[in-house]
Amino acid sequence: MLKLAKVLHHRGFRITFINTEFNHRRLLKARGPDSLDGLPDFCFETIPDGLPPSDADATQDILSLCDSIAKNFMVPFRNLLAKLNDTVSSNVPPVSCIVSDLNMHFANTVAEELGIPIVLLCPVSAFFFLGGAHTRRLAVESGLLIPPKDVSHLPNGYMDTTIDWIPGMKNIRIKDLSSVLFASDPKGIMLNFVLEVLEKASKASAIVVNTFDALEHEGLDALSSLFPPVFSIGPLHLLLRQIPQNNSKLNNIGSNLWKDEVDCLEWLNSKELNSVIYVNFGSIAVLTPQQMAEFAYGLANSNKAFLWVIRPDLVKGDSMIVTHEFLSKTKDRGIVVSWCPQEHVLSHPSIGGFLTHCGWNSMIESMCAGVPMLCWPFGDDQKTNCRFACIEWGIGMEIDCNVKRDEVEKLVRELMEGDKGKEMKKHATKWQKMAKEAVGINGSSNLNLDKVVKEVLLQLNL
Repeated sequence: MLKLAKVLHHRGFRITFINTEFNHRRLLKARGPDSLDGLPDFCFETIPDGLPPSDADATQDILSLCDSIAKNFMVPFRNLLAKLNDTVSSNVPPVSCIVSDLNMHFANTVAEELGIPIVLLCPVSAFFFLGGAHTRRLAVESGLLIPPKDVSHLPNGYMDTTIDWIPGMKNIRIKDLSSVLFASDPKGIMLNFVLEVLEKASKASAIVVNTFDALEHEGLDALSSLFPPVFSIGPLHLLLRQIPQNNSKLNNIGSNLWKDEVDCLEWLNSKELNSVIYVNFGSIAVLTPQQMAEFAYGLANSNKAFLWVIRPDLVKGDSMIVTHEFLSKTKDRGIVVSWCPQEHVLSHPSIGGFLTHCGWNSMIESMCAGVPMLCWPFGDDQKTNCRFACIEWGIGMEIDCNVKRDEVEKLVRELMEGDKGKEMKKHATKWQKMAKEAVGINGSSNLNLDKVVKEVLLQLNL
């Protein structure tokens, strides 16, 4: 969202960027008290999230957050926009359009009340959004594909059943779909939330997706038959790089909720080309101590150099995250940090592979850097992303959900030095080239963004 805001600012828009109070505080803590001061035409506002206080350094409970989005966000958002419109002057124009995260479905209602266009940013892959678009049929109407609460009674192979009736998606299995369909949720909070998101999305002025045509053209075509105009405008981080970096204050505004440990880049400078595997499970995944141990000793036994991001809240409970034995065994070839500037890390020439949870930002950033992946999907969109990375795009190998150190060791070695790893590197380099072409002057994503700005946000009749 922040990258898109910067791109639109460059196109001449005045930006008011809205965070929850919780995330705003985390950003200030991570990046410094003056880091979000912004500019006269790029400023930050906040609304409350309606949740009780929680750990300031840990991701909020997603189920509770989605429930609160549905119940508590609309009124403060509406009031904030009213305040912005009350301060209109010769230098401060009224709010003329809203760009919202797809999941912030309350924004659609407010845009309709104000009679202004709303563009929704889909922050996940087009294919995952496409699968989600059929949630009602999957979970409500058929009721056949969703397993019973007692999964022990499922027939063998049930989760491997192929679904062949979703246009634009081939060879997709039940287990590749959104974890919302299988999560324990007695009150149906997530299911109802997703259905509301889809219903509101159908009424938006346009939907933009952080992807590019060559990668997901089948999914994008299928989405276009279900929703308002759908435009691929990514990869957004590459699109942002096309803009001259002549505004240091704006350039320095970032979105990481933990403080970056930039010293790891110096460490990478000391390593050979394609010799380091980067490990990061994102901002939400939580591992058990056993899972953590299996990954740790798999990495240690592989004898490969690694950079591992271990958030303070990565492991359940209060147990030691990594042992002294592990640190001692790997001290000459491994480094552990609590957070890092991922785009810079993935683009570093010493990085030869990425062990990832398969979140969409991580997937597309890795692809754009030409880095192949080991995939350990945790939930939500990650299983769909993993399936396409490993089967359709040829850039990943999946680690079994019941992770074992021997498998980790074997796959790390294959990724970094095996024939399969070399083949995946070729595919990743191919997608890297096509991603760069998409954000070029006459690239599909750049042209699509022109259409969104002129025909939707500015409502110019061309």
